Amino acid sequence: MSTTVVMTFTDRVFLANYSIDAIAAALPAGITSFVFLSFFSDTAGYGNVFIAQYYGAGALNRVGNAMWQSIYFSMGAWLFMICLSFCAGPLFQLVGHAPEVQRLEVIYFRILCWGSGIYILGMSLSSFYTGRGATRPVMIIHFIGMLLNVPLDYALINGVWIFPELGILGAGLATVFAWTVITSLLAVIVFTRANDRVFKVLKNYHFNGDRFRRLLRFGVPSALQFSLDVFAFLFFVFIVGRIGKAELAVTNIAISLDSVSFRPLIGFALGTSTLVGQALGRNRPDEAVEAAKATMVIAAGYISVLILLYLFVPQPLLELFRPRDVSPESFAHIKGMGVVVLRFVCAYLLLDGLYMISTAVLKGAGDTKFIMWSVGLASLFGMVMPLYIGMEVYDLGLYFAWSCLVVFLFLLALITFGRFRLGKWKSMRVIEQSA
Repeated sequence: MSTTVVMTFTDRVFLANYSIDAIAAALPAGITSFVFLSFFSDTAGYGNVFIAQYYGAGALNRVGNAMWQSIYFSMGAWLFMICLSFCAGPLFQLVGHAPEVQRLEVIYFRILCWGSGIYILGMSLSSFYTGRGATRPVMIIHFIGMLLNVPLDYALINGVWIFPELGILGAGLATVFAWTVITSLLAVIVFTRANDRVFKVLKNYHFNGDRFRRLLRFGVPSALQFSLDVFAFLFFVFIVGRIGKAELAVTNIAISLDSVSFRPLIGFALGTSTLVGQALGRNRPDEAVEAAKATMVIAAGYISVLILLYLFVPQPLLELFRPRDVSPESFAHIKGMGVVVLRFVCAYLLLDGLYMISTAVLKGAGDTKFIMWSVGLASLFGMVMPLYIGMEVYDLGLYFAWSCLVVFLFLLALITFGRFRLGKWKSMRVIEQSA
């Protein structure tokens, strides 16, 4: 997940340096595609929990087939994303950003949609390793993808070496290329004779209706929870974008810096779900509780370092995103707003960590319907409605919007940590009883 941070962060820095329109367009288009991508990839990636519980229960011959159900789902998801790409024009016209920003949003959104199936398939394949706790191969392969992505990203955006200058299109192409390399390498190491002997990754490829329905039954609510969370952020970005280009650029920069905490938190959450799933597969919920507590401490330590950086050295971090087509006076105004906005980021980072780890525990057990409904209601009444009324009716401005974001994450942390403490999840399982 940290390699994804590096790829996303450098992508945003390169686009910000390239032009203010490019960085203004990258986040709305990127998050819009991510709303749909996260739904499908999270559903496919929920195979991680099935594999973890089968592995913990010792039912190794069912691991390969569980992975194949995720692969079948990813094929259908890819087809949907390709169809969605043709709706890009009307979608971004509806948002109402500046015309030059809209044009770039459409380009970036389409290329990410066309390549999204490769990413979703990669999530299905990586679950074979992450579900068993063997995360090192996945880490190494993503590191290789990062090493290829970063220089290619710079070259395709700016037109250096033998590459044409493609701007935001180049950023999208570099991302899809990295996804392709990562997924291809995962396929090479997953489908081996050694893995087939133990886990039946080649022999047990058939479609299993019951197991596929279980994947949808538990995976879809889990994915909807995450997608609703991302949608709330997307609505936030769209509303801020209606204030002005500078406010949108500041928000994009702040959220790009926030990704340095968010992406590793997804990694911590995935590890937590794996440990919880394995512990419950062994019928040892006490081990699941200890794993959750340990991860919360680790995540809090990591986030605390970022909070200190954002509070005490915000100026150098914001300087990384200086566009070459903006005057020093205009960028000074952007930096001034950026310093204040980073204080809002600091206010919710620990809440975000608590929310994501608590949610990971519930996902690892199969308590996905609760988090789907609770996050959905919190998104609507704790974020979307207050933000719309405050911004569109009363015109309360940028800092009110960021205040809504802090309150929203407080609600999410309160709801999910409370559910974790109640402990109902300890008796839940996603695998069949015979396993």
